[in-house]
Amino acid sequence: MSLVLYVVVGAIALYISKSLFGRKRATAPLPPGPPGKLIIGNLRDLPPSGSHEWLHWWKYKDLYGPISALNIFGQTLIIINDADAAITLFEKRSAVHSARPEFPMAELSGWDQALSLLQCTPLFRTHRKALHRELGTTAAVARFNDIVDVEVRKFLLRVIQAPNQLMEHIRKETGAAILKIGYGYNVEPKGRDPLVDLVEKGMGEFCDVVVPHGWLVNLVPAFKHFPSWLPGGGFKKTAEEYKQSVARMRDLPYYFVKRQMAEKKNAPSFVSSSLGKEHIEPGSEEEMVLKWSAVSLYAGGADATVSSIACFFLAMALYPAVQKRAQEEIDRVVGTSRLPGFQDRDNLPYINAMVQEILRWHPIAPVGFVHKSSEEDIYEGYRIPKGAIMIPNIWGFMHDPAIYADPMTFKPERFLSENGHTPERDPNLFAFGFGRRICPGKVLANADIYLTIAQAVASLRITNPVKDGKEVPVTAEFLPGVISHPAPFEVAIRPRSAGHEALIREVERLPEERSHAEEMLRGV
Repeated sequence: MSLVLYVVVGAIALYISKSLFGRKRATAPLPPGPPGKLIIGNLRDLPPSGSHEWLHWWKYKDLYGPISALNIFGQTLIIINDADAAITLFEKRSAVHSARPEFPMAELSGWDQALSLLQCTPLFRTHRKALHRELGTTAAVARFNDIVDVEVRKFLLRVIQAPNQLMEHIRKETGAAILKIGYGYNVEPKGRDPLVDLVEKGMGEFCDVVVPHGWLVNLVPAFKHFPSWLPGGGFKKTAEEYKQSVARMRDLPYYFVKRQMAEKKNAPSFVSSSLGKEHIEPGSEEEMVLKWSAVSLYAGGADATVSSIACFFLAMALYPAVQKRAQEEIDRVVGTSRLPGFQDRDNLPYINAMVQEILRWHPIAPVGFVHKSSEEDIYEGYRIPKGAIMIPNIWGFMHDPAIYADPMTFKPERFLSENGHTPERDPNLFAFGFGRRICPGKVLANADIYLTIAQAVASLRITNPVKDGKEVPVTAEFLPGVISHPAPFEVAIRPRSAGHEALIREVERLPEERSHAEEMLRGV
């Protein structure tokens, strides 16, 4: 028998033993689910590679009800397709259901210290406390309103200068704002920026390693001891490549700030503020906490905001009546002599409803980040075993016709009190996670999304593209992934008028900031 077969048989034997002998006598049945096969359980019932996981799991609601269960090599997966069930389990019972599964592929790739993967330990609470202090409230985030405003205006200028490069402009806008807030870092004013590119690459790799069923080692942890030189050990080589990206993301901008501080030329930022408040010993746990807190801020926040802003541009081409109503509200409330700002937000109910609808129409993370049960629990007569992996179908919550009327249609007015209509449930309840695991950068992300939508809809006309004299309708298609973006699409973008173009070009009067890219790369 080959070593490969020994490892496979050993791993299967371990999971059979766990499944048959490692549990206490059941006091209640598991939630319903598809019948499993001998040894592999429901392995073949997992979403096919490259498919939309949220649509795959959504079918289970009709088949099995609001919660369902699968078993993969002895590991229980609980699929949650009901919003109220998710609120009960992840909010009201957060003490039991806020753990994270172990992701051996993430550990091998160097991502195991990321805030979103830490268990609920003192280290986890230290991370969250640091981020909440700087970014956890509207008042705290308001300190950065001017930064966000300038970056949104630069974004609009880039868009009218090169409208066919929309996604590149969105990535630069969101990255520029968060990197300045996190590190005091100025991106390249023209062309691609190496740190923005590094973040994009790293986040793609992160989303790759945290899919529970994306790597066999995540389902069978014993495989992490599998030699990389044997057939089937290629995942370890991939993990080593990913680990290099992680180290660069974590260390390069952090040491850039330290050098800036040593030379007394640093800009105010999350990292410089934290370093200035207390002495942090190089190589200490405190330093690692600060590095990873900053990574959590800029890596997660940037990628999530990119998705929402891209969805906005797609929706405006698909739903011109929504765009028209939004422009009418801004023209009436703000006028046409300036662009809307944060000070106008309370007076723009339709724009705020658009922000809510963007979060609902295509959620940033359609199946959220998985949770793990730290204790056995009973929900609606069904047993949730200790150690069960729990998957909340956020997309399903946002498209449940019992909660949202006509859920596939983009309708901001669903959140307004008008003509006797009762507003539908606020998607912010689900969009950024739950309970102890809620995204710590949600306030900043929401602010960035609001201002981008408000200023873009005020100044731009977004339509279907025209080719050979004919309008080409766009379609709403989305890519699979932990964080899901629209599939590549084209829209036509131009200023609403010469006056609106002049408002956009006012940002050209600001002095151009020198990029920190070269200085940051000195640490390579």
